[in-house]
Amino acid sequence: MHPPHVDSPPRAPARRMAARVAIALGLCSVLLLVPVVGEWGPLMSADRDVARTTHRWAVAEPEVTRVCRILTDWFWDPVTMRLLGAAVAGWLVWRHGDWWTAGWLVAVSALGTLIQQALKAAVGRARPVWPDPVDSAHYAAYPSGHALTATVVAGLLLWLLHRHGAGALLWRTALTVAVISVAGVGLTRIWLGVHWPSDVLAGWLLGAALVAPAIAVHLRRHP
Repeated sequence: MHPPHVDSPPRAPARRMAARVAIALGLCSVLLLVPVVGEWGPLMSADRDVARTTHRWAVAEPEVTRVCRILTDWFWDPVTMRLLGAAVAGWLVWRHGDWWTAGWLVAVSALGTLIQQALKAAVGRARPVWPDPVDSAHYAAYPSGHALTATVVAGLLLWLLHRHGAGALLWRTALTVAVISVAGVGLTRIWLGVHWPSDVLAGWLLGAALVAPAIAVHLRRHP
């Protein structure tokens, strides 16, 4: 007689699935990084075409552009997102005494920032330049820190809501807000002319690629 495996049946497959998703997203990130670094013509051309079109719209629609600036600078800014994650970490400690999960949340968010900054420094991609800019941004373009940070924080918080058994209404509301925020922040960065579309796509992919193994680690620690 073999003793039963200590893992509960649903958790081991969930960890394996998270690992597979992380590998797939990591490969997609590499497949995007290579043509960006190599300045592959078709990708560069597509980036320029989309950027020029959205910039014309941004100049022609100043009210929409103003709303985009408010959203990206205040609601979806990386600092705002990190503060939201820190607030949830504090709540986990205060209400549940769950120091491990709080530390996990903060550590994964910090790791996302380190990956983003390291890639920006390594790739050194220039941002779009316009004769009539509607916004400005500093540092290198690739990947979008706004898109990456929003994806990481939203993904982790959705996972925690799921783990804590959020009700149907709360879950649907949180999911809707998360999807709008992650998609919206990427689109506003393109609209404001401070990122190429592939920068934003890279931010989404890398953020999701970080969330997946983070979930696997959490499942291993708290099956």
